[in-house]
Amino acid sequence: MSGEKTYEWGTTRRYNSYADWFTVLFGGRVQKLSINAGFTCPNRDGTIGYGGCTYCNNEAFIPGYCTPEKSITDQIEQGITFHRRRYRRAVSYIAYFQAYTNTYASIEKLTALYDEALNHPSVTGLVIGTRPDCVTGELLDSLAEMAREYFIMIEYGIESVSDDTLRRISRGHDFASAVKAVEETAARGLNAGAHLIFGLPGESRTAIAESAEIISSLPLTSLKIRQLQLIRGTAMAREYSQNPAAFDLYSLEEYLDLVISFTERLSPGIMIDRISGEAPPRLLDDPRNWQMRSSEIFRLFERRLEERNTWQGRICKKG
Repeated sequence: MSGEKTYEWGTTRRYNSYADWFTVLFGGRVQKLSINAGFTCPNRDGTIGYGGCTYCNNEAFIPGYCTPEKSITDQIEQGITFHRRRYRRAVSYIAYFQAYTNTYASIEKLTALYDEALNHPSVTGLVIGTRPDCVTGELLDSLAEMAREYFIMIEYGIESVSDDTLRRISRGHDFASAVKAVEETAARGLNAGAHLIFGLPGESRTAIAESAEIISSLPLTSLKIRQLQLIRGTAMAREYSQNPAAFDLYSLEEYLDLVISFTERLSPGIMIDRISGEAPPRLLDDPRNWQMRSSEIFRLFERRLEERNTWQGRICKKG
């Protein structure tokens, strides 16, 4: 039977699962604890621009216990309490520096913040969310030293491989910056993750699916994908209200089709961490209402791969 096939990543899943890798690596469930360390962004403070990327509202994905007025240690403690009520099986925790650009400070400040998180007895590593234009060789060298003892992952907001799209969403960097950051991260033996958004205005479904070939050329450890969600108060939501014809807002079925087309072209060596986003309904200004949690969408994705007898990398051209 097709379900009994073992794929090149060593499991019978039809995609290379980041969650499975994490479980094996740590010997059980590992829970990420979101941290808001009070960073800003060069696209907000005037260094590159003001107002941020047109789709961005960090409130849409930061838990309520994460406020920069609290210390890193306090946020970790409250995060552990919060998640223990939901997930009692976690064997350890990862501090996830998530809000805004978490490498956008002096190396002295960054090291102090990261060290405070790693000094917590329940924390076994860091995931650091940032922009590809906000890392330095000095910082990567410091993180490589930390990685001798702890798990370290740097997640880069790439969002799109198209420079035209990046300009349209006021991202403030080009795709070449992403290539450089990922390559320099991997060259130091560090885990490099990437974020992509499907459905940004001006991008066709064909172009998005075929962008998997470009992403596959990067030395990435993992990949997070999410659908464009229109968040109340953002420039993107205002743009949609003024010109809805410029947007391709997929139905859930269409979105799953697109993710599968992308996955078929994606290198089997890149682990898939997430395939959808989940903003609080109170913050959405979006005509779609999928009424489905991200975990449920992931299960639908797995079911569709099985139904279509396809898998990650089936038509990947890399190598």
